[in-house]
Amino acid sequence: MADKREFREFARNQIEDSLAVKRQLLGDTSLLQCLEQVALATIRSLQAGGKVILFGNGGSAADAQHIAAELAGRYKIERPGIAAISVTVNTSALTAIANDYGYDDVYARQVQGLGVSGDVAIGISTSGNSMSVVRGLEAARAKSLITVAMTGGSGGRLRSYADFCLQVPSEQTPRIQECHILLGHILCDFVEDELFRTPPSRRPQL
Repeated sequence: MADKREFREFARNQIEDSLAVKRQLLGDTSLLQCLEQVALATIRSLQAGGKVILFGNGGSAADAQHIAAELAGRYKIERPGIAAISVTVNTSALTAIANDYGYDDVYARQVQGLGVSGDVAIGISTSGNSMSVVRGLEAARAKSLITVAMTGGSGGRLRSYADFCLQVPSEQTPRIQECHILLGHILCDFVEDELFRTPPSRRPQL
């Protein structure tokens, strides 16, 4: 059995690794500006009657559900629900589409059916190369949705289909996922605050 001190050192190293990537985010002016643009575009879409559609695989599917739940339910304040949906959660749709067309089309088909011009589509992939997510954003772009990629590393193929790319400066999946949910929380907090707490006279002109 490992010594308690060994485990504590192991845990500290993991936390330090996570903090190091977050410090890089803090100093990445272009990424923060991109996040601001995503937030303002999302607010504009919602004010015009649009919605947010999210998707990803594995841990990124969980992040898509998480962010959709924060918007549809609440983040910090009591307010009406925000139109947000994760298309990762309908197992009948996922299995039917995967069976009939192949897994790469599980999000594209749903975006084709649910997406409307002006909606916001957020595709989440730590590598940026998950083909089902790439095709989901490709379908979103074809229908004139606002496309957002949440990636890591080089951004992968997903970057080419995104109007906005939130690219975490790391190659490690756990660190990228930790930053994705942080960025998602910032987005939810700002959108909620601007739509429901900030007086209309002080809201940004969109």
